[in-house]
Amino acid sequence: MHEEVIISGFGGQGSLFAGQLLTYAGLEEGKYVTWIPSYGPEMRGGTAHCTVIISDDPIGSPIIRNPTAAIVLNSPSMDKYEPLVKPGGVLVLNSSLIHRHSTRQDITVIEIPANDIAYQEGDVKMANMALLGALVTARAIVSLESIKQALDKHIPERRRHIIEPNKRVLMRGAEMTILKRAGRG
Repeated sequence: MHEEVIISGFGGQGSLFAGQLLTYAGLEEGKYVTWIPSYGPEMRGGTAHCTVIISDDPIGSPIIRNPTAAIVLNSPSMDKYEPLVKPGGVLVLNSSLIHRHSTRQDITVIEIPANDIAYQEGDVKMANMALLGALVTARAIVSLESIKQALDKHIPERRRHIIEPNKRVLMRGAEMTILKRAGRG
């Protein structure tokens, strides 16, 4: 297994945090991992993305040109990364903010109303978790259990109150992906 993932959105949407959790989950499972964050100087409201590689084998280069998977939280990220996903890859998009459908026929596209899900659970800032749940359900990069363990281990004490809501949003994104695959979502 060798997965190259890009997670992209505006600063403050949690792209980098979702990438960190994916990376920690890969470590939990004994995989080789890389995580490279990138963000504009304006932070919140600017662009933010990260690249994550998770592999069974040592990683030769952390650079990703054509990811096997992408999570896009906003329209500019969709415009930038949709064409770059490798054929056979997966694109997970936040349909709460992205109001166009992918034109690609050679990839799996999963549309999740992530902001809506997160808002229903109490905080729109958790939209990243719905998309992460969808990704790891659609493509067995790591298990949902490993993502939950990463949340438990890497959230600081002062933020422990966000763990359970984040887990609920993660699971709702996963469940929605299962329903969509079954033709019921």
